[in-house]
Amino acid sequence: QVLLVESGGGSVQPGGSLNLSCVASVEMINYNCIGWVRQAPGKKREGVAMFSFGTLYYADDVKGRFAISKDNAKGTLYLQMNSLKPEDTATYYCAADPRTWICPGRNWENFRYLGQGTQVTVSS
Repeated sequence: QVLLVESGGGSVQPGGSLNLSCVASVEMINYNCIGWVRQAPGKKREGVAMFSFGTLYYADDVKGRFAISKDNAKGTLYLQMNSLKPEDTATYYCAADPRTWICPGRNWENFRYLGQGTQVTVSS
């Protein structure tokens, strides 16, 4: 079953916080490559935070501000975003892939499964 449904986006002022959630299928929540990507208008998709084969990946510009977590029993992936900046404005997607070369190779453009996306806008 293909299921990735995000929620929790919205508009916040700089310095604010948001917590994104993604409900995933039982199969997907256990993939070795699952996490969050984002895409701003006119920009390439970029990886934000990932569970990647037993390690955590964070983009350099979110380290110390964002935290990824998941609850396998609930089938839910989370992204806690603190100290938000205007440059964090983007559509955020839950992403998952069973293949071995996506996360380790940071092939963010090639995820097999993406949710519908949730908009995050950071503006004063």
